[in-house]
Amino acid sequence: MFEKLNWLLMVLPFALWGTAMAAMAPLVNSGGPELVATLRLLPAGIAILLVAFFMNRPLGIARIDLGWFALFCLIDGSLFQFCLARGLVESGAGLGSVFIDSQPLIVALLARTLFGDPINPIGWIGLTIGIGGIVCIGVSPELLGHWFLMRTEAFELELFGQGQGWMLFAALAMALGTVLIRFTCKESDPVAVTGWHMVFGSFPLAIWHFLYSSRPLFPDWSINDWCLMAYSTFFGSALAYGLFFWFASRKELTSFSTLAFLTPVFALISGGIWLGERLNSIQWFGACFVLVSVFLVSQRSRLWEPLNNSKNQLNKEIEG
Repeated sequence: MFEKLNWLLMVLPFALWGTAMAAMAPLVNSGGPELVATLRLLPAGIAILLVAFFMNRPLGIARIDLGWFALFCLIDGSLFQFCLARGLVESGAGLGSVFIDSQPLIVALLARTLFGDPINPIGWIGLTIGIGGIVCIGVSPELLGHWFLMRTEAFELELFGQGQGWMLFAALAMALGTVLIRFTCKESDPVAVTGWHMVFGSFPLAIWHFLYSSRPLFPDWSINDWCLMAYSTFFGSALAYGLFFWFASRKELTSFSTLAFLTPVFALISGGIWLGERLNSIQWFGACFVLVSVFLVSQRSRLWEPLNNSKNQLNKEIEG
């Protein structure tokens, strides 16, 4: 029972992120990416710190962690949230989620290099299937046909014009943030680090919006728009990030971060409910690939060990 609850809590951040992207998509055009990112970070950070205070958790950042903490604020707070919101201006929630969730592969490579996290052949197969799955979910059938059917007509793809470039930068920033949390929480509480990094990470975005944005300081949103923003802030940011960095500071990074492949599935489902987006047959095919990828990478040790033992046993029998 406890193991099932733990698994559900590990999946919850990615479900909240996927639905939050669908909630944010209608807001970035009217409010601007800097304001939406600020409103997603600052209130959520304050909420996390208040919860930590009432739970009697340590709120300070250890002196030894301050350097890494400053870098964490800049990359995972300011840069990631700006690139995410800016990418949503051009791309939809589902497509944006697809591109941003290429980050597990980056995390796997960084975790392998820095922490020695093992990636056996089953894991690499799972990661490859996951990337293929999110491509099927988010890339248009026309472009897939151009790639794989070897059509001769020109097909123009403006990476930054359609938001994919911003989402790829966001994926890189998120991957670096996932790795940096290990260095930032050497002597600091991960919940406090999460809350403070959201507060301080919002400052550059707020300053930029107030000083340089051509949009109004506060948009003329409806009650429904403010409800969507509140959901993105307190569920898709405060709760999701609190759970994510709690697990990221304790779990094996490659397996945990690969659950991010589920985010596009949740984003596309919620986009269909809220924004009228619909999955085509290729996207359903990609969603199945995503689920297979999550299973393979998260269970790669259990799957690979019997295969490896059988191979070793066969080699011994041949040598004998």
